[in-house]
Amino acid sequence: MAGIYIIAGVFMLISLLVSQRLKSKFKKYSQMHLQSGLSGKEVAELMLADHDIHDVKVISTRGQLTDHYNPLTKTVNLSEVVYSQRNAAAAAVAAHECGHAVQHATAYSWLMMRSKLVPVVSFSSRIMQWILLAGILLIQSFPQVLFIGIIMFAATTLFSFITLPVEYDASKRALAWIDERNIVTSQEHRAAADALKWAARTYVVAALSSLATLLYYIMIFMGRRD
Repeated sequence: MAGIYIIAGVFMLISLLVSQRLKSKFKKYSQMHLQSGLSGKEVAELMLADHDIHDVKVISTRGQLTDHYNPLTKTVNLSEVVYSQRNAAAAAVAAHECGHAVQHATAYSWLMMRSKLVPVVSFSSRIMQWILLAGILLIQSFPQVLFIGIIMFAATTLFSFITLPVEYDASKRALAWIDERNIVTSQEHRAAADALKWAARTYVVAALSSLATLLYYIMIFMGRRD
């Protein structure tokens, strides 16, 4: 079991460093006032309108970096700071979340695949850790239990990797649109791109962490007779 704690510790440290860097970038770019003067809410509404999306609402949600698109309620949820402020960071986040709304409206294949996995991952995440623990304890007598846990964990790992093209594509759509619409200057564009790059890296770390953990459990299963 020591191996899993080492893996978790290493990736927790990496995740913490990336998260701190992301917060630092957003703090820096939140001080870069947009020359266009648009708030995050206005950027989001304009991007949705430009893509003929009229059934999605832009709403404010509490917290920091809690921004997300909800395909079930068809809402672009922007944190209070992003919703109201008029800076490069707010514009980047607002456009990125609208990028997900555009993906949904156009049935972007990776997003559709990810959505289909949500029920499976939701179910697996609730009981997976208990099954994996039981599987390790019963590895010699009932290896099938650990195998079931590995299958569940593999589903969550797959979900993490499918999330990557979804996130990168949303950022690509966002940056292309804000350039085309002249929402930002060249300097503001670089800031927006940098902020979204660090946001995407949090997903990369999560996916790699999940893969490393999955491989660890597979090694335990394969070496059960040693």
